[in-house]
Amino acid sequence: MTARPTPAYRLGLLEGDGIGAEIVPATTRVVDAALAAAEAPGVDWLPLPLGRSAIDEHGTPIPESTLEALAGLDAWLLGPHDSAAYPEPHRSRLNPSGTIRTRFGLYANIRPAKAFEGAKAMVPGTDLVIVRENTEGFYADRNTHAGTGEFMPTPDVAIAHGIITRPAVERIAHTAFELARGRRKRLTIVHKANVLRLTTGLFRDVCREIAEQYPDVTVDDFHIDAMTVHLLRRAPEFDVIVTENMFGDILSDLTGELAGSLGIAPSINASDRQCMAQASHGSAPDIAGRDIANPIAMMLSAAMLLEWLGNRNDDDALRRAATLLESAIAAAVAAGTCTADMGGSTGTAAFADAVAEAIGDGDPA
Repeated sequence: MTARPTPAYRLGLLEGDGIGAEIVPATTRVVDAALAAAEAPGVDWLPLPLGRSAIDEHGTPIPESTLEALAGLDAWLLGPHDSAAYPEPHRSRLNPSGTIRTRFGLYANIRPAKAFEGAKAMVPGTDLVIVRENTEGFYADRNTHAGTGEFMPTPDVAIAHGIITRPAVERIAHTAFELARGRRKRLTIVHKANVLRLTTGLFRDVCREIAEQYPDVTVDDFHIDAMTVHLLRRAPEFDVIVTENMFGDILSDLTGELAGSLGIAPSINASDRQCMAQASHGSAPDIAGRDIANPIAMMLSAAMLLEWLGNRNDDDALRRAATLLESAIAAAVAAGTCTADMGGSTGTAAFADAVAEAIGDGDPA
């Protein structure tokens, strides 16, 4: 093997809260191993404050210095945060993840759900991707320039905005169709246009218009309530699912469990220029510090980030590293190495050991 290339990418590292202190270091370890095995340019990790520890040290869970540093990096890994446990006024404000997504316009939340061979799954054979529009829709904390999008004209009346715009739908639709083209060429639009006729009706109709530019992709659509039933009954038949913000959040939690566990549910949040890897699950404070957390979701999120960086920079070595990491995780699980949520007894650190070993046994060619 030739000497490893000089680090060419700078990645932010935000451990967050709870199990973040365990799954994020486990992830950086296997990412470094995959990069080395693929003879890819290494990365410089830049740790940055975020979460409860940042409140204690900086008076805010997401310091401005952290946001400024992220702007100068190639991409970053975000660990889970426990914003529900923050003291006021921080608990009532936009959480760190939402702040970062809004600040950098990370409009595409890509959340795969894929069952592992050799591991339990509620619906074996599940292999799909939720493409979630990330900047507007029915999440009031992300769809306004200022304020939260919620207000109370009287103590007994609460109102939330639900905003759908053509440019945002066009953008996420193109992302979803391009992804479908690289998979099984099937795309499903999820909406509630029988009731929310103007808002989700616009979402559905604009996606259908964009579909005309992708004649090689088969398109259908379902109401959100019907879609939950279809996923329970026949998840393996679905490929790429595109939907608005809140619907995508709900469906991706469902599909993560259908595939085996939220502990294996990865995601990236991306714009055309920047990308953040973030596991779909929370900080799990009840198991923090016990070395039993499942790091797969964080590891797969990092693999997605490597692929995104590789595609953006036309870097075959990064794409190879992403494939090596994904294959090593699958090999470890197939060998019976998994954490308790997947029916095993392996700890967080030991699972990282198994993945690193599988990477070493792999072929970077």
